[in-house]
Formats: sequence, C-alpha cells, structure tokens
Amino acid sequence: MVKRKSLEDAECPIARSLDAIGDWWSLLIVRDALLGRRRFGEFQKSLGLAKNILAARLRLLVDKGILKPAPASDGGAYLEYVPTPKGRGLFPVLVALRQWSEAFDEAPEEIATVLVDRDKGRPVRKLELRAQDGRLLGFADTVLRPKQTSVRSRRA
Repeated sequence: MVKRKSLEDAECPIARSLDAIGDWWSLLIVRDALLGRRRFGEFQKSLGLAKNILAARLRLLVDKGILKPAPASDGGAYLEYVPTPKGRGLFPVLVALRQWSEAFDEAPEEIATVLVDRDKGRPVRKLELRAQDGRLLGFADTVLRPKQTSVRSRRA
C-alpha cells in the first residue's frame, strides 16, 4: 500500500483540510459523532467499518483536534469520542455535502432523512455564500487573491 502524502503544509486551505478529513470514513465518523454517537462500538455498528481502520481514523481525528477522548458518560471503563469546537466546525461542511447530494443525486427519493430546524420542525434552507454586503455569490462571482501578509512574502 502506498503511504498517503501529507497535505498539512500545502498553501491551499482545501488541501490542508483534506489532510485531516480527506477520506470518507473520517467524515462519516464526524457525522456520527455530531449525531451523538460516542463509543467505538457505536461507530463500528453504524459504519460497518473494520476495527483497525476505525481505530486508525479515530486516532487521526483525535491527533488533528477534531474529536477528543473523554471518560464514558455512564461511568463505564470505555472511552467516548466527543467533537471538539474544531469538530463541530465541520457541521456546515457536512450540511453542504448533504445539500449537494440532495440536489445532484441520481435517486434523491432514496434519501431517507431531511435536515430540519429542531425548534420549528421545518427543513433547513440551502446554504448560501454571501458577500460582505449581503449579495448572493456564485462561483463566477469569486476569485482567489494572495493575502497581503502571506507566509511566502515573509520568508523572501
């Protein structure tokens, strides 16, 4: 098996984020953790994942500060994996992936759930990208520019 190349030092923030969460198992573990699953066995039952792969992904998510191990809430001997603020910060990413699938899936009628507002019970609106002044932005309305204080300019 080829060793995965680290992207943690890449200039692109998308590449850097994929270094921590760039495989589907990691995102599905985070999804399950945000849904309230905490224990190794709960993740394994939900995902049907081999123990060695699950252990490696949990270790990576802990090392990257996305999940943190905590004593079992019921006082048991097992550890629980709890989302950190960094892990909870992935919620909009998961919502965006969900909404993308709902819009472009070949069989959207097979999607078994809908994301709703807990208080009102109404479906969540589609995520939108907005300019500082509130204008709705699309792909063609944005461009990447170098930061004024980029790391490269300080090294030169």
